[in-house]
Amino acid sequence: MIRTGWSRLTTGWGTTTSAESAAIDQLLNTHRALLLDGGRAEVGSEAGYSACAIFLSSVETAAKTFGLEAAPRGYRKKFSANYRALFPDDARHYRVDVLEASADQHSAIWVNGDKFELSPEAICHAEALQKAWSDLTQLLDASAAAPDGCRHPGRSELCAVLDSLDVAWAGFEHKYIAELIEIEEQARRLIIKAVELEAKLATVEDAPQKGKETVELQRALVQGIAHLNSVANFRRKGRDDLGFDILESASEVLSKFGLSSKDIVAAGEGKGFAAAAIQDAVSRSAGVSMAVDVVGSFEAMRRYLREVKKCLERVDPHLCNNVGLVARLVDWEESWEIGARYVRQRSLFEANNDIVAEFRIAQNLAPAFTTMCTDCDVELFLVLPRMVILCCLEKPLEPRAGLLRSLLPHRFPENANSGLEQDPEMAALLAQFKQVIQLLVSEDRDSAPHATLVRRAVAGTADEVRHLPRPVLERVEHLMRDVEKWSLELQRKNAEDWNQCSSVLVQCMNGSSQKQHLLPSGKFQ
Repeated sequence: MIRTGWSRLTTGWGTTTSAESAAIDQLLNTHRALLLDGGRAEVGSEAGYSACAIFLSSVETAAKTFGLEAAPRGYRKKFSANYRALFPDDARHYRVDVLEASADQHSAIWVNGDKFELSPEAICHAEALQKAWSDLTQLLDASAAAPDGCRHPGRSELCAVLDSLDVAWAGFEHKYIAELIEIEEQARRLIIKAVELEAKLATVEDAPQKGKETVELQRALVQGIAHLNSVANFRRKGRDDLGFDILESASEVLSKFGLSSKDIVAAGEGKGFAAAAIQDAVSRSAGVSMAVDVVGSFEAMRRYLREVKKCLERVDPHLCNNVGLVARLVDWEESWEIGARYVRQRSLFEANNDIVAEFRIAQNLAPAFTTMCTDCDVELFLVLPRMVILCCLEKPLEPRAGLLRSLLPHRFPENANSGLEQDPEMAALLAQFKQVIQLLVSEDRDSAPHATLVRRAVAGTADEVRHLPRPVLERVEHLMRDVEKWSLELQRKNAEDWNQCSSVLVQCMNGSSQKQHLLPSGKFQ
């Protein structure tokens, strides 16, 4: 009787055992299941990656079944903790990503916007691994192509190929992972530098007087955070131009009310006395809440750095993958962008306070406006721009004029400090506004003409002013139609600036920020 199949696999080492035959059978089957792209194993898709992982497992199984000794892997003891978790012992642990890296040996590695490349030595090892891989696949391809299983790799030939593959694999794995660890250490240097600066600042800031060293460390830490923001904050703009002067301006605002960063931290930690002191300051100057956000987001970032210092090895070198870091940076950038405009620029800080004070008066005149502000009703964002225009018409000089110029820069010459009459259309609207005010006083005996216009702006329709004599009503409605045109321009011409402004106004109207900078955030990453 003629025996066929794997029972015929014989060499100088003798006939294969049933376990060895099964291992070879599995090796051929899983090799046949590989997804190929240009002759290479395709691992970009989930199916391709899975097929390659299964094949590599079969290679390991075959090597163990044949009793082949694994190449020395003592170098793994020097790996970082993250990689020791992937390679916990001296077993082969073939991984798809290592094989893929050997095939893409000349591809650049990008981390946090920086380009890294494998060393010439690592590339030599990669080429050796690819050659050994090619030898194995050619051997298995030849066996698979043989008719009726008549041609199979000799035992010694297969073992030699598996041995060569393992030696080449260990050589590349050693160099590749070692260089990855070095790349990752370089990538983490941004956050390590910030951690070190925060630690130095913590040691000197408790001095009785704020010395030059404290200021310089604060400045350096702000620069470090800005750099981190530029490479890790993918959820916003990733700005790196938000400087120390924003923090200085916010601290100056707080100091006028006897507040410091310690009060912000204490309030964030739930200390009632600190929260009450902040609320008292906000009630006296609405813009204080923005200064609180600037300092609060900075202190929250510092706390994150103190936490991450305890486990730097767990920080993903691709900094944008660290959820906790990104969350803190999003809060920081948003708060500091507002601070750059509405805290650092004194004129806009005062304009915001001035207009918020007018809005609070308007809440007494039109209770519906109070409800809109509290609930952040959609209708509020139609009313706000009308109210801003009316406030600027009522007092067209500084600081309100500065706010309107900043929101509609195309209307006013750069660096203009004069009133709003510089724009012809605005000058016409101002004249129209004054005429309507005079008309309300003379024709309707209205002792509070501004209040009448406020109610009309909040209502959005003529219902609130239908009691007026017809000629007066027509003039009022004509004015409000023109105000509405400016309102739409305010919202649309520089939408991002207006959205920020409206957000600031609502925050200040409600008396405090809705941000919880220093609440426990759970997992640091």
